[in-house]
This record gives sequence, C-alpha cells and structure tokens, in this order.
Amino acid sequence: MRGKWLLIIGLVLLLQALWVPASQAAPPISGWGWDDGFWHRVRWGETLSSIGWLYGVNPYTICAVNGLANCNFVYAGQLLWIPGGRGYYARPWPCAAYYVARWGDTLTGIARWYGVNPWSIARANHIYDLNRIYAGQRLCIPSW
Repeated sequence: MRGKWLLIIGLVLLLQALWVPASQAAPPISGWGWDDGFWHRVRWGETLSSIGWLYGVNPYTICAVNGLANCNFVYAGQLLWIPGGRGYYARPWPCAAYYVARWGDTLTGIARWYGVNPWSIARANHIYDLNRIYAGQRLCIPSW
C-alpha cells in the first residue's frame, strides 16, 4: 500500500516538473501578434518593473499578457512575451564611444566624464544596478 502511494506521489511530482504553462508555450494570441512583440528570458535579479523599464512597457501589461497569477513573482529562466516591439533592445544602440572600466570606476563618474546620464549608460549596456560594474568591462557610451 505504501509503495503505491509513493509511486503516485512520484508521478505527480514528475508531471509538475515537466508541465509548461501555456503562457510560455506560445505567444499570447489576443491582440498581440508576432510582429507586435518579442520574448524575454528573465535573468536572476530581474523583476517585472525592471523588465518593463528596460523595454518601456508597463509591468502590469506584461503581467496581463503573459497570464501571470502573481505580478510580484517571476523566476530566472522564465520566458515572458513583451508586447509592443519598441523596447530598448529592439534597435541597436548608437554608441558615441566605448570605455573599458578600470578598478575604482563608477557609472556616475564615467557618465560625468562623458557628459551623459548614468542611467543611459546602464540602459545601453543592460546593467540593472548602477553599483555593479567591474574592471575590464567594455561599456558603450550612448550619444544621448
């Protein structure tokens, strides 16, 4: 009797591990076509707010389009459909210059040197935390 229950529990856990939500299997059909958006794979430390900020899309729109039950929870590796297709990654960045970071550099200091906003450097280089750059990192300095 006990072996039967262990088998059933094992099968249920296996099915849960293999189950892929419908929101990740195909792009949402209702009003959003393939030309109107793109996929984004969530990286560690990202939130719907940070993803929405990167692409210029309201985080609640991303949540609704992907049918997420909890808009405050995304996990690394999750695929999200980003509607609109006009995000920051949709076109190449116009780099006015490139800078290789040295030990002790900060984005604020580099931005001050080039006369640009530190957030524009962060956005152009897909940096989510202004305090996280490292020596040897090649940074695109945008022209705006």
